[in-house]
Amino acid sequence: MKQTALIAGVGMTRFGKHLDRSLSSLAHEAIGQALADAGVEASELQAAWAGTAAAPVITGQVCIAGQMILRGLGVGRIPVVNVENACATASTAFQQACTMVTLGVYDVALAFGVEKLHHADKARTMQVFAGSIDTEHPEAAQAYVDAGRPAVSDERQRSLFMDIYARMTRDYVARTGATPRDFAAVSAKNSRHGALNPLAQFREELTIEAVLAAPLVSPPLTLPMCSPIGDGAAAAVIVSEAFARRRGLSQAVRVRSALVASGFDEAPGEAGVAEWAAARTREASGVAPEDLDCVELHDATSPAELIYYEALGLCAPGQGAALLASGATGLGGRVPVNPSGGLVRKGHPIGATGLAQIFELTEQLRGRCGARQVEDARLALAENGGGFLGHDAAAVAMTLLERQG
Repeated sequence: MKQTALIAGVGMTRFGKHLDRSLSSLAHEAIGQALADAGVEASELQAAWAGTAAAPVITGQVCIAGQMILRGLGVGRIPVVNVENACATASTAFQQACTMVTLGVYDVALAFGVEKLHHADKARTMQVFAGSIDTEHPEAAQAYVDAGRPAVSDERQRSLFMDIYARMTRDYVARTGATPRDFAAVSAKNSRHGALNPLAQFREELTIEAVLAAPLVSPPLTLPMCSPIGDGAAAAVIVSEAFARRRGLSQAVRVRSALVASGFDEAPGEAGVAEWAAARTREASGVAPEDLDCVELHDATSPAELIYYEALGLCAPGQGAALLASGATGLGGRVPVNPSGGLVRKGHPIGATGLAQIFELTEQLRGRCGARQVEDARLALAENGGGFLGHDAAAVAMTLLERQG
């Protein structure tokens, strides 16, 4: 019999450069917090989904990262499923755990994501991103990013995924008339949010002018418009309603919908994967965009935030910049977006990013975010995507959460 999955506890490390820490130490910090938050012992876990995407390249750990990490916490015997799904890795682990609890297979499940992207050899880090496209046909991705790309003075600074986002940005500019100042305004807004988040990688506030004056990465993207690489971990304990009742978990957050979608070769004019997933979420939950109180979305670059405003239905097509300028998506606005600071300020350790979004929204729905708290938040949406196929994301996860009571 189907039941509702609830988030009983969450945990997260600060994102940043942690060269001196192991994959396990980061994961143990986040998992320990989530277990303590839920009031659950590690021995009570019935299954776990472990997300990491870059570990094989950066640390050499392949195949059994989840088992290795949980063994260090004294957890064994239970099913441990290792998940890799580009930047949607952690949110996919979360979705799978929620699905099994919803289906009644387990009462207590763990989902966590952990990543180390920093390495003394920067080429190792770049290798992770280079492998997140169709490596059998790399010329397709190269042709996509090269189309109309302005020359830059230092070709050594090129980053494949920033080039991809730059191409998406140029297409968005041609379609909507958005300007670099609009993109810089996103970065400035999220810097104000990130300054209030003690777990964010970057906490200084930026002005629009400072963002525009920063070095170019891939035109028109300047450095503060691009999410940084990072290390870190995030985790969630998911339980059944019956377990929550037995334990009196009054602060548990309801999972209204959790889905994962894959990129596809859409026809001209057809909705992309994020828009498609948003529509499926609305159908499954009955929640309209205007019902949302806050959103965490995948701003791997600041222009992506405007693009996703439109894909998620927060505004009409072509109106992303106008929605931002209205103040609706800042703290105190109608629907604050990325109150955590988003990827550009909080950081982006690929395999942990999705659960960091879940962490933020769970804390918002519980009213525990202090100076960045969204007033009376009841419904929250997370959109997390990654990889690249054709001219769109390869994987997208969409999660809708609701405050209990």
